[in-house]
Amino acid sequence: MTTDATPAPSPAHPLFAAALADLGLDVEVRRFPDETRTAQQAADAIGCAVSEIVKSLIFAADGVPVLVLMDGSSRVDVERVREALGATEVTRADARVVRETTGYAIGGVPPFGHRTRTRVLADEALLDHPLVWAAAGTPHSVFALPPKDLITHANATLTDLRERTA
Repeated sequence: MTTDATPAPSPAHPLFAAALADLGLDVEVRRFPDETRTAQQAADAIGCAVSEIVKSLIFAADGVPVLVLMDGSSRVDVERVREALGATEVTRADARVVRETTGYAIGGVPPFGHRTRTRVLADEALLDHPLVWAAAGTPHSVFALPPKDLITHANATLTDLRERTA
């Protein structure tokens, strides 16, 4: 397994590259030969802690898609998501809903630059790091931003969404 980033002419998904341009963001998008689909794969490729990876997860709150941004070492507490949204029921969205909502496949969903505008919640633990890494629209590409900037560009509401550990 190779851990070095290899240069590519267009490492970001075109939809995400357009979002970066629209936002005026000049960030380095790194492409890896091996997948960075999971938080652990991304952390291994980048050489950072799993908690510095941002997972972009789509849930359905009363049937309406919502994006949750969570650090890679934590699990989402769906009850906390439900409470934060005032929803009756929150479930994990299936792959079809993820692609229809965001324009990306699971494992490559970035925190912003989606096909449709959705409500976004971000877990407070993302602020524990000076820099966080997120998918750039493909399971092989990532980018880094300070967490406050990422949360701002995602138009996210900051709250505690981590699963409680016993």
